[in-house]
Parts: sequence; C-alpha cells; structure tokens
Amino acid sequence: MKFIHRLGFYLGGFAVGLLFLAFFLSGKRTSCAYGPEARVLKNIRLKTMTYSEDIAENLKVRALDSAAITNILTNGDVNFKKSDTKRDSCNIYYIEGIHQEKEIFLTIANCENKTQLLKIED
Repeated sequence: MKFIHRLGFYLGGFAVGLLFLAFFLSGKRTSCAYGPEARVLKNIRLKTMTYSEDIAENLKVRALDSAAITNILTNGDVNFKKSDTKRDSCNIYYIEGIHQEKEIFLTIANCENKTQLLKIED
C-alpha cells in the first residue's frame, strides 16, 4: 500500500475519532480533572460547604458571597505546601485565588461528606 493511501486512512480515522470525542465531551458536566489540584478543587466544589457565624461575618466584611467563593474554588490554586493532606478525618487545603483584583486565601477542611470553610485571609 502506498504511503499516500496509508496517510489517507490514518487522517480519516483521526477525523472520525475527533468527531466522536467532540460529540461525547460536549456535555454540560463533562470535565477532565487530571491533575491533583484540579481533582481537589472539583471534589471541594461538589460537596456541601458549611461555615461558622464568625466566617459569615468575615464574608460580609470582605463583601464576599457564595458566588465569589465558588469562583475562587473554580479558578484558584491549591498550595499543597501549606495544606495538611495527611490527616485521618478531614484534609485541610490552603487555596489561593483572586476576587475583584484582590488576593484571597481560603483554608478549607475537606471531609468525606462535606467541606467546611475554616478561615479567610487577604
């Protein structure tokens, strides 16, 4: 078989594969969280978040709402050096994000069934 025929078959199969992937990965809830940071942030976002009254006051003072926290959890970075991931019950993650051109630092306890916002810093 000539090289041009093999190349044609290869490119044809490649095009069919791309169409297949585009069709199946175009769903609303499809995501590819391969890295550890993306997996942690996705895991935290999927669980119910709770916080204390002190944290609620802190959110009001900083003019943050649940949409801002969700934005930080979507676009933020996990600082694994400051995080405590070796705990038995709830791992503690230190998340750095930007909201309205201000850097915000969240400390979140990621338990099995829920997450808890422990601290907010500027």
